[in-house]
Amino acid sequence: MRGPQLPRRGLFALVAAGAAGLVASPATAAPRVTVVQVGGELSAIAVNPVTGLVYAADSTAGSISVLDPTAGKVVAVLTVGGAPSGLAVDTTANRIYAANPPGGTVLAIDGATHRTLSVINAGAGASAVAVDPDAQLAYAVSNSAGTFAILDTVSLTQRTLLPAPKPGLAGVAVDTGRRRAYCTSPDTDSVEICDLGAGKFTGSVAVGAGPTGIAVHQQSGTVFVANSGIHHLSIVDGVNGTEVKTVLLGSEASSVAVHQGTETVYTNGGQNGLSRVDGQAGTLSGELGLGINPGEVAVDEQTRAVYVTDPLHGTVTIVRDF
Repeated sequence: MRGPQLPRRGLFALVAAGAAGLVASPATAAPRVTVVQVGGELSAIAVNPVTGLVYAADSTAGSISVLDPTAGKVVAVLTVGGAPSGLAVDTTANRIYAANPPGGTVLAIDGATHRTLSVINAGAGASAVAVDPDAQLAYAVSNSAGTFAILDTVSLTQRTLLPAPKPGLAGVAVDTGRRRAYCTSPDTDSVEICDLGAGKFTGSVAVGAGPTGIAVHQQSGTVFVANSGIHHLSIVDGVNGTEVKTVLLGSEASSVAVHQGTETVYTNGGQNGLSRVDGQAGTLSGELGLGINPGEVAVDEQTRAVYVTDPLHGTVTIVRDF
């Protein structure tokens, strides 16, 4: 579902940085935290398990910074133009996809050379992107135009552009096995379901206020939704298309990531930091105060390191053992 687990270049060498405000279930080690100065207004983050590199988009500079967690620093800056606002990694082809709303495009970037391979038309205002490596497809949604683009990752062209059933879409996640895409609609407080086999939207699920970030646990089909207008995380049964539970958080959340192996969910819905949710039990299992304004969240499927952007200060915080 996520492509082959290829060898990594090394383990993270992280420096503890006194994480304050920790409330967590018993663990073998305290969380280890380090901060990498990136700069700019960070709008998206993604981990590439093929190379071990991390990508952080800067929407103001029109660039993507490449972080080497082993070295704990930025090793390259890719100038892509526009205002990149969404990132996704194709682990099979070793490519990074970046949504660029001003151009209505998605950039395909080679994960080895960091060369831009193609600029794909993805519909006006395309702002978020997800990839299905097995199907060799990518999906981009637009909040401004309310469209859902299906992109061919072999020919690097647009295959289909569907109108969304609701005014605008903010986030997208794909259940690769069940061939469904889930799109958040903040204006209507709902998640819209697209049947990828049929090529059309087939359902809608009412969730919390202002849903934005979304992630899918591939094995169970459970969908986790970060609601930016209310202090809870919505848990949706993707198979039946119903909200089955909500988890109270310390603050509103806008980003969510799930570790596939453990169904551990991480979100920026903690006060000045992270919240951790047991996805199977549907309960809050830990909070970690980082003293930052938490933005986008990503998790490394191999090491379980969690990455959190701070858009106000241009930093990426790396958290391990949490």
